[in-house]
Amino acid sequence: MNRYEGRRALVTGGGSGIGQATVLRMLAEGGRVVAADVSDTGLADTVAKAGAAADRLHTVIVNISEEASVRAGVADAIAWLGGLDVLVNAAGILRSSHTHETSLDSFEQVLRVNLVGTFLMIRETIPALLEGTGSAVVNFSSTSATFAHPYMSAYAASKGGVQSMTHALAAEYAKQGIRFTAVQPGSISSGMTDGTGESKQSQGPGLPEDADMMLFMKLQPALGEGFAGPETVASVVAMLASEDGKFITGTEVRIDGGTHF
Repeated sequence: MNRYEGRRALVTGGGSGIGQATVLRMLAEGGRVVAADVSDTGLADTVAKAGAAADRLHTVIVNISEEASVRAGVADAIAWLGGLDVLVNAAGILRSSHTHETSLDSFEQVLRVNLVGTFLMIRETIPALLEGTGSAVVNFSSTSATFAHPYMSAYAASKGGVQSMTHALAAEYAKQGIRFTAVQPGSISSGMTDGTGESKQSQGPGLPEDADMMLFMKLQPALGEGFAGPETVASVVAMLASEDGKFITGTEVRIDGGTHF
């Protein structure tokens, strides 16, 4: 299956987790991909895992929460690709804490990376996407945007914002040929959920020491025997941004193994 042959994609958070899995999936389907991340170590790992497909992969250091970094990184990516057809906003951070103990700096940091960072990437890439072929943007919302996940109020707020913004953008650019969709991952094993990701924009600490585990344990998948791997989400992202998803825009797809019915 070569749905990405001739397609040009930019993926943030490409140094670990779901972002990395998405990069590898699009490369496997014949695409030319730029992986963006704040971690050079993570990006080096992505290049190593790309193997023979690494000649179709370019990497760029980008901090999506900083406007100047986004502008420089997007310009680099578009120059290397010679245009742009697909943007995947997979970079993000997760912080878990009791809300009454959450500092304003911490709350704003989550919003800055997850919500403002997604906006900055979209704003900088729209001119190229308007010139692209079958242009598509896939944003990362979360099951936290719709369902109650304890200790994650900042994260939930940021992902709810991403989801609402996705709908607004889909309506704004539908007539101009850019599709906007979002995925809602849940119960997925990645650097963000287990705290082992290399990327500072793809990981989060564990739960508060006194967290009510009975509340948190409700967030377990009904299918399978545990969390799914990041490739589970990457396959859906690849579909949404491909020709197979050409009639899908302004909506989100929940990928959580039945954690929420």
